[in-house]
This record gives sequence, C-alpha cells and structure tokens, in this order.
Amino acid sequence: MFAKTSIRMFLLSAILSTVIVATISMASAQSQSAHAFRELLERSEKDKKGITFYVRGQTISGVVVKIIGNEAVEVRNQTFSRVIIKLDSIDALAIN
Repeated sequence: MFAKTSIRMFLLSAILSTVIVATISMASAQSQSAHAFRELLERSEKDKKGITFYVRGQTISGVVVKIIGNEAVEVRNQTFSRVIIKLDSIDALAIN
C-alpha cells in the first residue's frame, strides 16, 4: 500500500511540476512578444513611421499617434484620422 501511495504522489508531483514549467514558459514567451510589440509601436510613434497591424484576419496600416497605457494604441492613416486598436487583439505587426 505504501509503495502505491508513494508512486501516486511522485506522479502527481511530476505532473504538477510539468504544468508549472509550461505555464512559466508561456508567460515568458508572452512577455517577450509584448515587449517586441511595444518596441515597434514606440518606433512608429517616435519616428512617424508607417506600421501594419494584423488584427483578427484584417490588415490596418497607419502611423501610431499615441500609445494608450497597456490597453490600446491610437493610429491614423489616409482613410481615418483616428483608429483605436486594442493591444490584445493584435496578432502581428510589420514595420520597415
């Protein structure tokens, strides 16, 4: 009985450790991509450089006017004087 309990505890501990490591890895990857996004947004804002947003299957091009905290970014382009894009909806960014 003691051996079965020890094996179960070991397996449970191993599974829990794996989940924790996977969670930390995902959080680190998300943090790195958020930092990379932030760099591109700041570059567009500072240099008035065009940037392309890929948002849920759509493409939006423009220049960053203002970064609104950690929630959104304000962009303008030839069609619209003001576009607000939520940061958590951005799939990818492209800039030259």
